[in-house]
Amino acid sequence: MIIHETELRRTAPPPSAIFAGLIFVASMTAPAFSQTTAAWKDPSPHRASFVTVDPDLRLEVLDWGGSGKAIVLLAGLGNTAHVFDNFAPKLTGKHHVYGITRRGFGASEYSGSEYGADRLGDDVVAVIDALKLKKAVLVGHSLGGEELSSVANRHPDRVAGLVYLDAGYWYAFDNGKVPDRSEYQAGSRGRPPQPPSPGEAELASFSAYTQWNTRLTGIAFPESELHQSLELTPDGRVGKRRNPPAGAASIATGMKKYATISGPVLAIFAISHRLAPWIKESSDPEIQKTQEEFAAKQATVAQLQAKAFEEGVPTARVVRIADSNHYVFLSNQSQVLREMQDFLSHLRW
Repeated sequence: MIIHETELRRTAPPPSAIFAGLIFVASMTAPAFSQTTAAWKDPSPHRASFVTVDPDLRLEVLDWGGSGKAIVLLAGLGNTAHVFDNFAPKLTGKHHVYGITRRGFGASEYSGSEYGADRLGDDVVAVIDALKLKKAVLVGHSLGGEELSSVANRHPDRVAGLVYLDAGYWYAFDNGKVPDRSEYQAGSRGRPPQPPSPGEAELASFSAYTQWNTRLTGIAFPESELHQSLELTPDGRVGKRRNPPAGAASIATGMKKYATISGPVLAIFAISHRLAPWIKESSDPEIQKTQEEFAAKQATVAQLQAKAFEEGVPTARVVRIADSNHYVFLSNQSQVLREMQDFLSHLRW
């Protein structure tokens, strides 16, 4: 899995894994703002606030509380901090847990300025400053790995540790020994089979849609995250996907090559992806063939990247999780939590 999209749209649920290469720009689906119904209340035990990172630009910051040293969660492309709503509370026993929604997405504000890797990394540092945190463990999913590497390379004194959740691909680490980018782009041409669309009953409410999506994909996305990316109709039904923020295409052009990563690192790679329930249940041989070809290519590239990361980052513990999903913190939550808790317990703050 390389640059992963979360296509939260009316016609399909978030895909469990998509080799999107650089084509993600044209199909990003995250909103420039959040709209939710007054009758619905986010059940996650967080406090939402806004932190100014640029003149006239504020980012949404979620605070799940907890006691202990700080953990800051960074979502993948197209997601918001709410994607961690079911995961973050499980870390609050020994840590104070925060989440940041990237500029231009969810409730965070949009700027027409560049969305390059270091600009996004600077946003993370600005939030850490605003929260008065001397150091924090940064945990990034998917494209969030880019921000981890940016901060670690330029502000190592602000980082107590880094956790890459299927986020250690070329946008986060490329020392010249990782798979060539053409390998990633070849993967993007081999998309997985596309799931069926929801019917009228599934679109009757966000609760119904969430339950349907979980049955379809086998991954339980927080309903709060779906509220960030899908509109609510006046009669309470699930509406169309929100428009992506204008100008966010510069995320692609602003990527950098990070050849080194220092400090304590935990890199988790989702190697072999489990079949979504709808694929298992399908009797269509073409669907099965498409999935097999996609999975084989995906696993090969992921293994090569994990090996390069392992050999090129001496301070890293590299964990390969089989029978998983790109959203590995949701699909294999217990295993990810065990690895993280062990990693966190050995850090020197």
